[in-house]
Amino acid sequence: MRNLVAFRKTNRPWHLPVVAGFCVGVPLLLGLYFDDMEAGKLASVGALLILYIQSDDLVNRLISLMICGFGFILSYTVGSVFSFGSVLPPVALGVYTFGVHYALFRLNLTKPPGNFFFIMIAAMAIASPKAMDTLSSGIGNVALGVIIACSIGLIYSLITLRSKSNPKQKVVFQSNPYTNITESIIFGATVGFSLLIAKLLEMDNPYWVPISCMAVMQGISTSQVWERALHRVLGTVIGLGLTWLVLLFPLSVWQVCLCIIVLQTIIEFLVVRNYGLAAVFITMLTVFLAEPNISLTGDSGTLIQARLIDTLIGSVIGAVGGWLAYHQRVHFYTRLQLRRTRTIVKRIKRHAEKQGPRI
Repeated sequence: MRNLVAFRKTNRPWHLPVVAGFCVGVPLLLGLYFDDMEAGKLASVGALLILYIQSDDLVNRLISLMICGFGFILSYTVGSVFSFGSVLPPVALGVYTFGVHYALFRLNLTKPPGNFFFIMIAAMAIASPKAMDTLSSGIGNVALGVIIACSIGLIYSLITLRSKSNPKQKVVFQSNPYTNITESIIFGATVGFSLLIAKLLEMDNPYWVPISCMAVMQGISTSQVWERALHRVLGTVIGLGLTWLVLLFPLSVWQVCLCIIVLQTIIEFLVVRNYGLAAVFITMLTVFLAEPNISLTGDSGTLIQARLIDTLIGSVIGAVGGWLAYHQRVHFYTRLQLRRTRTIVKRIKRHAEKQGPRI
């Protein structure tokens, strides 16, 4: 509770949240101009790639954006392809979460936001089946957002890193020999299970459950996971209340775009300082960004109630999954079992080699 009101200091430059808001706003304004807001929203999801600007070296920063941009496009593609059926989507999302978590560890790309947006995009696509003839246009919209983010990221980097650039610095992406397979398995199983629960409960937009689950599991320890779960729930309650108040007023499409841009800027300013306060605006942003025709919603009360239930379920599942992921005893027994399995496999191989080929 003390951390709920704590305001941490950060070295993040003040102009990065402004650039993030602008980057997300460009696809929305293009969608508004071409009268295709759904395409604009999908492209703005791809433009969230700008949040993966982390390195202070120009080459490393651009390589990070390109790798993560490919991951964004792959996430939407995988989610769309495996979005049909009732059992296949949870299994596919679980396996994909395992792969993403493991791959980011191998590439040393675990700094926040880490794997969150990859899984969010995959969950949004996999929980909303679309006709196969619209698959290519959806992938193209996400790719457009990625291109916009890379372009803005390049211009922003050239301006801000002009005095810091070091041409002698080399790319530092290396394989991490201490990748934790156990943690990746737990992440994948938990996220897949959360989507399965949402499917079994026949929720209208089941992707809210795995998104909330993944957001809670972003903590780096068991205590921080429980803390994030508490902050997520409290922030969601307050954020949904504010969203309900905003939706009482009839919003035009351009006003919705403006709300998304402002909310994204506020979130990037707050998320590194106070997650609980940022969760309030994250909730508002995700409702505006993920809900179709949000400005035309007639019964906002029903929408808010559904999102609250989804978030509560996802946060509880994420808290349990995070406890398992960072519990040392679970890791100890898993590593012990893996060693025993390797030993048994080696013995079987040696025994087969001694007997030689059979006629």
